[in-house]
This record gives sequence, C-alpha cells and structure tokens, in this order.
Amino acid sequence: QVPLVESGGGLVQAGGSLRLSCAASGRTFSNYAMGWFRQAPGREREFVAAVSWSGGNTYYADSVKGRFTISRDNAKNTMDLQMSSLKPEDTAVYYCAAGSTGWAVRSDVGYDYWGQGTQVTVSS
Repeated sequence: QVPLVESGGGLVQAGGSLRLSCAASGRTFSNYAMGWFRQAPGREREFVAAVSWSGGNTYYADSVKGRFTISRDNAKNTMDLQMSSLKPEDTAVYYCAAGSTGWAVRSDVGYDYWGQGTQVTVSS
C-alpha cells in the first residue's frame, strides 16, 4: 500500500499559479512512477503529467505542456505539480497516483494507488 495525500488546491484567477503536492507514506516511494490526473465535472479523468521513479523522465499532456512542471523528491516522499498560466479549463479535481510498473504512465491503468483528490478552480 502507498497512501497518497494531495494538498495545495484552491481558487485562483486565470493567469495565476498554484502548486499541488502529493505526500506518500511508506519506504518504497522511490520504486513508483508518479502521476497527476484530473477530472472535471461531467468529464472523464484525464492524464496531466507523470514522472519516472528517478525523476529523470517527465511526461505531460499537450494541454498543459509549457505551463505545468512535475517534480519529485524521493528523500521526502513527495511529488509536486507547479501550475502556471492557469486557465478556466484547468478547473478540476486533481489526483496523484503511484504506479509500480512504470508502464503506461499516460493512462490510469498504469497506476496502482490513488489519492483522494484536491479541487482546483480557476476563475475567468
């Protein structure tokens, strides 16, 4: 088990920034690829960003590339998502996830554990 807890969500105006954090419990955090997904009302959950177990490889959805930055600190068992130039269409519940295989990091099938989510609301 890898319990995950997200934080940092909130309300921000368009063009603003937010930093989401995901804290993991356990001593095996560095064995997992980590990702962020989001789900807006009435829409399916979608991939946002992912980072490999070492932090050496990062992956982004086209919709957030250049605006969001994913990072991880294996010593602290944390993963962050720095979001800038936020748009109203970024409004969603954001979930962090951990995957043991490192495969299919752009799909939710690649992840074994999920957090409860944190709400991000971007006003126009």
